[in-house]
Amino acid sequence: MPGTGAVTRSTLRQQIADALRDEVLAGRLRPGRAFTVKEIAEQYGVSATPVREALVDLSAQGILEADQHRGFRVPEYTLTDYRNMIEARSLVTDGMFQALSTGHPAFRTPPQDPRTTAALATVRRRGEEAQRAAAAGDLTILIGYDLRFWRELSALFGNPYLGDFLDRLRVQSWVCAVQHLLRLPDLRGRLWAGHTDLVDALARRESDTARSIVAASNAHSLALLEHLAGS
Repeated sequence: MPGTGAVTRSTLRQQIADALRDEVLAGRLRPGRAFTVKEIAEQYGVSATPVREALVDLSAQGILEADQHRGFRVPEYTLTDYRNMIEARSLVTDGMFQALSTGHPAFRTPPQDPRTTAALATVRRRGEEAQRAAAAGDLTILIGYDLRFWRELSALFGNPYLGDFLDRLRVQSWVCAVQHLLRLPDLRGRLWAGHTDLVDALARRESDTARSIVAASNAHSLALLEHLAGS
C-alpha cells in the first residue's frame, strides 16, 4: 500500500520520542546522561533514521540537548534556569488570565454557557486527577496529568502558539524539578495541588484570583527546589 513505509517510520519516530520523554520526566534518564543514535537504535531494535528524528524532536522541545559530534544528552538545568522558567511561565499565564478582564473571545460567553461549562469541566477533571496523584506522592502520574491539564486549559484561549510555548516551558520545568524531587523519600503532601481552585476561579472570571493561585504554586515549587538543592 503506498505510503506504508513513511507511516511506519513516522509512528516509530513518535513512539521512540514518547518513550524517551517518559524516561526523562520519570527521572530514569538522569541529567548529563549522554547517548548516541546508534545506542538508542540498538536498544529499541530499529534503524537509525526514526531514532535520529525522535532525538531531534526532543531537542527542539528542550527535553534533550544535542551534544556536538557526540550525540545527545539530558540537560543539566540549574536553579537559575528553573527561576527563569518560572518567570517566563508567569508572563504567559498572566497574559492568559488578563484576557478574562479584557473580553477575550473565549470568555465572552456567560459563565453558564453550556460550551464553556463543558470545556472547563473537562479541564477540572484533569485537575482532580493531578490532585489525587499529588496527594498520593505519585510524581510520574502527577506530571502526566499536570501537563495535560495545562495543555487543555491553554487551548481554551484559542491560540495554539501560546499553548505550545507554555507546554514547552512546563515540560522543561518538570525535567529540571524531577532531579531534585526524587531525593525526597515521600512526596505525599509536598507537591502543589491547586488545579481545581484555579479552574473554579477561571469559571467565575476572577482573573486576579487565578493569578494569585498560580503565583502561590510557583512560589511553593521554587521554595521546595531551593530547599532540596541546598540540603
